[in-house]
Amino acid sequence: MSPPLRPASEQSGLWQGLANGRISVVATDHCPFLLSQKRLGLHDFTKIPNGAPGVEQRMELLYTYGVKSGRIDMQTFVAITATNPAKIFGLYPQKGAIAIGSDADLVIFDPTQTHTIHAATQHTRCDHSLYEGLPLQGKCTHIFLRGKKVSSNAKATGRYLKRSSPLLSK
Repeated sequence: MSPPLRPASEQSGLWQGLANGRISVVATDHCPFLLSQKRLGLHDFTKIPNGAPGVEQRMELLYTYGVKSGRIDMQTFVAITATNPAKIFGLYPQKGAIAIGSDADLVIFDPTQTHTIHAATQHTRCDHSLYEGLPLQGKCTHIFLRGKKVSSNAKATGRYLKRSSPLLSK
């Protein structure tokens, strides 16, 4: 992230915005680079490729540091990770809902599992992690695409979804 949010006061403001609904989504552009690529800007920061991996741990980080720490409730967690993104992109209720006629794109999340983030176990082409060694509470255990279970190594297939106008109001 450029610029990074280093002061704790800025970070707490973001958590407050999520809790009170002023911030409706937490997203990542998931733009990983190898350390050798990052080193291209060692003497000139303008040559550093901007980006980092993040999509794989997004939900688990939000659960650990949001829900478990009491900064957001479980309903907000679901809204900011599923329902609100679908509404913003005009894909709701086909996406972002568990309902008859919806696509059944689901993440099964086990809040009792614990694990530690390591670059070596990421499912992305990246040799480092901003979160290396960070302990997490909760884990995404299964992913379903249109009702069919896909594993982390399976090649997921997609299809074009015609979108409608965004639904920005609650």
